Amino acid sequence: MATVNAPANEPVGGASVAKVEMKFEVAVIPVANVDRSKAFYTKLGWRLDADFQFDNGFRVVQFTPPGSGCSVQFGTKITTAAPGSAQGLYLVVADIEAARNELLTRSVEVSEVFHASKPGAQFRQEADGRLSGADPGNRSYFSFATFDDPDGNTWLCQAVTTRLPGRGLSNFDVASLTELLRETEQHHGGYEPNAPKHHWSGWYAAYIVARQEGKTPDEAAQEGKLHIEGHR
Repeated sequence: MATVNAPANEPVGGASVAKVEMKFEVAVIPVANVDRSKAFYTKLGWRLDADFQFDNGFRVVQFTPPGSGCSVQFGTKITTAAPGSAQGLYLVVADIEAARNELLTRSVEVSEVFHASKPGAQFRQEADGRLSGADPGNRSYFSFATFDDPDGNTWLCQAVTTRLPGRGLSNFDVASLTELLRETEQHHGGYEPNAPKHHWSGWYAAYIVARQEGKTPDEAAQEGKLHIEGHR
C-alpha cells in the first residue's frame, strides 16, 4: 500500500479528502458499573443528556462536558471493550490550573499540572517523562493534567489557547470569541473600502464559519468576499 508523507502539522489534501460535513458526536467508554459511572460524571458537573433503559437489558447513558461539542456514552450492551481500556481521552481547556482546581473542588483525584520532557510522556506515568508545572513558555498544547474515572478510563486535560493553523476553532469562551471577533473586524476593515455595499454581519458570519472549519484567516477573508459578492 502506498503511503502519503505530509509535512508536519499540515493536513493531507487531495481528491480523497471528504467534503461531506461529518461532525464527531460521541465517544463510547467502557465501564463495569453504569450507576457508579453515572454518579462520577454527575460529580464532574457534566450535563446528563440521556439515560435510556430497555427491556432487553440495553442501557445508554450520555454526558457532555461543559462547552463541548462532543459527548461520551456508556452503558450495558453498548461495547465489548474491557472497562477502563479507554486511555488518553482529551479535554481541551483554556486555563489548565483553573481546570485542575475545578476538579479538586469536585473531589476528583487529579494529577499535578505537568509538561512533557519527551514526546508522548503525557500518555504515560513515567516519572522521568513528566516535569512539574505548566510549560515554562506557556505554549499552547504543552501543559497537562490527568484524572481517571472509577474504571480507570483516563482523561487528559490539555491547555490550548492558540490552535495550530488549519485546526479550526470551537467551544468559545468569552476571551477566545473576543479575540476572533477582533481578528474578523481587522480583516473586514481591509475588505470594506473597495467592497460593494453590504451589511457587515454577512461578511462576519462567513468569515467566522470558515475559521471554525479550519481555514486560515486569509482563506476566511476570501470566503467573506465570496459570500458578499456572490449575493449582490
